Amino acid sequence: MLIQLTDYRFDLQKDTIVKMRIAFTYNVRHVKPSLESRQAIDEAEFDEPETIQGIAHALKKLGHQVFLVEADEKAYFKFKCLRSKVDLVFNIAEGISGSDREAQIPAILEILKIPYVGSKPLAQALCLNKAKTKEVLKYHKIPTPNFQLFTSEKEKLSLNLKFPLIAKPNAEGSSKGICQSSFVKDEKALKMEMKNIFQNLNQAVLVEEFLTGREFTVALIGNHPVETLPLVEINFSGIPKNLAPIDSYEVKWIIDNPNSAIETVICPAKIEKNLLKKIQEVCLKTKMVLDVLDWCRIDLRLNSSGIPNIIEVNQIPGIIPDLKENSRFPLAARVAGYNFGEMLQKIIDSACDRYGLKNS
Repeated sequence: MLIQLTDYRFDLQKDTIVKMRIAFTYNVRHVKPSLESRQAIDEAEFDEPETIQGIAHALKKLGHQVFLVEADEKAYFKFKCLRSKVDLVFNIAEGISGSDREAQIPAILEILKIPYVGSKPLAQALCLNKAKTKEVLKYHKIPTPNFQLFTSEKEKLSLNLKFPLIAKPNAEGSSKGICQSSFVKDEKALKMEMKNIFQNLNQAVLVEEFLTGREFTVALIGNHPVETLPLVEINFSGIPKNLAPIDSYEVKWIIDNPNSAIETVICPAKIEKNLLKKIQEVCLKTKMVLDVLDWCRIDLRLNSSGIPNIIEVNQIPGIIPDLKENSRFPLAARVAGYNFGEMLQKIIDSACDRYGLKNS
């Protein structure tokens, strides 16, 4: 199995960019992150209006003509009208309902034969299903924490799983449904958290072993070759002592905010070369076996033996343009030497290469 590592930096000259007609599609967040608001939790995966505007502005600044398309119930008809007017779709839409919702926009674009950034529908649906993703990883001998999928509160916990455990919804992203209460130390707490997920999110519960080592997230751009951006480490040393060391909704969206003095991420991560190579290799292999295209961000954690374990594959990573935000993918890109627009163009170029579109 050939895995190609690259550490190159790309000097993007605006006058070398072929101007394209790009449809930018998204789901917009209507309320600020909060644990008290049901709507805020439901929209945790969506992007705020400022983020949508910032990405659209960056695309226009690169010289592209941009069409904004909200990924709602009318998305098919919007794209059908735009089919002859656009060259490519830049897709960050999460989908609006169902456990396979991230596949909705790619499926529409496949029907209409419109090129787009990101993975095909099958890979999108697979990676949103945490249990199925882990089954594929285990088949390919890629380390991932031991787990059990629960579809009912009546199911018994496997004797192979040892506390502490993490209980989380099987088909969510952006730490939606992963709160401090997700870190459970005994069966009573586990049952309470499972009941909460079943009742409030109406979906299966993934229960996996908690790994005690350091946690990282790795941004990847491209296909052949793949560029691994500088690692981001999740820093739990500064969070309140009463909180579990997990990248929960509270840590990601409430504690980590522009007004906070707590440093929740470190980039580039301080890491020895041998471990860096292991992390890069396991992430690149994960991207390949899941058929993830163009870009992604992979979350992993070290076990007690220091072995990197995959815990999450984000095919549509958050990309908040605001420099005050700790948006992990743009942060890694900045450390690599790319500004926000250059990062977007690199992702676009990856898709254009796949489709044979002249892009530079």
